[in-house]
Amino acid sequence: MTTTSSPDEHPPGAALTDKAYGALRASAALWAGTSVLITNRRGQVLLQRVGYRPTRLLPGGAVDTGESPARGAARELQEELGVTTTVTHGLAVDWISPAGRATSPAVRFPGEILHVFDGGVWDEGRIAAIRPRPGEIDGVEFVEPADLPAVMSPGDARRVLSALRARINGAGPALLEDGLPITPTILDRVGVLRTARARHRCPFRSAPVPAGLGIRRVRVWAFTPDGRVLVLLDPDTGTAGLPGGTPDPQGHADPETTLIREVHRKATAELAGTRYLGYLSDLDEPRARAHYAAALTSLGPAPVDPATGRTHVRILATPEQAVELLERGPSATEELHAVHRARVLLGIPHSGRRPVTELNSPTTW
Repeated sequence: MTTTSSPDEHPPGAALTDKAYGALRASAALWAGTSVLITNRRGQVLLQRVGYRPTRLLPGGAVDTGESPARGAARELQEELGVTTTVTHGLAVDWISPAGRATSPAVRFPGEILHVFDGGVWDEGRIAAIRPRPGEIDGVEFVEPADLPAVMSPGDARRVLSALRARINGAGPALLEDGLPITPTILDRVGVLRTARARHRCPFRSAPVPAGLGIRRVRVWAFTPDGRVLVLLDPDTGTAGLPGGTPDPQGHADPETTLIREVHRKATAELAGTRYLGYLSDLDEPRARAHYAAALTSLGPAPVDPATGRTHVRILATPEQAVELLERGPSATEELHAVHRARVLLGIPHSGRRPVTELNSPTTW
């Protein structure tokens, strides 16, 4: 491992020689590390199996003398996975304290500054091109976010989940201490991605629900005038969902009427210009989940969920951020196309990625 310390902005004082000043700074040196967070199209994280540790690791390692963390990350990808690429976007910078990593006392671990870079979302072609380095990397695997604490060390799992949330939030690199953000976002506070999600994805179809296929649930992409949509976060599990609900057992109300009623009851939201998008087909039973788009005109006080007695956290996110929070996987592409077609018809502009916003107070648009 190499050591590094930042140069001082001011020259050494007259009472301290250059040699003494250099020795003082060297005594406070830390390790410098780098890593790369890569996901597949299902949102699973690429981890490496190595023979020298029982837990999984992100691709990465120590920064060499005189090497920048970004160049070190690209070098490690080449050495460990046989992949040539550049990394330009940081997700997190973690201060790992001497007590924050389990090491042998003989190592005399001084602490580390570890950079986490965004390696992007890899398709099947890029994944197939991976060539793990013999003798160092036993293999690679893609792991569900909720399963990271089971296969990584506690600090490493915290760091990766924090970096994943920072990627979704889009506010720039998160500053961490032992894997936890020093300024948590709402995604960190609620703990999104920590709960196991469905292992199978329901395909989306831009077509009417077939006759004879019952509607199990109705949901809406509710747009604000700035092009973002309303997402509900479960405070107990961190699970994200679009507002909506379940039709009454008797099926007296049509799906659109059910949607308007349930959105008002569970999110105190009022809609306008409702448009049908398509449906998700359940794999375990012959039922459909009908999806709509609409303009969100007002939001009242956050209601208590009658089923749980808890209040959902309401946030605004771009449609792309919503898909990452909803964890729809590859099938989300077709649904996103339908969502944006409806957005255009509603006369709502496209929103670039920005930090998600929590809605605490009643609002009218």
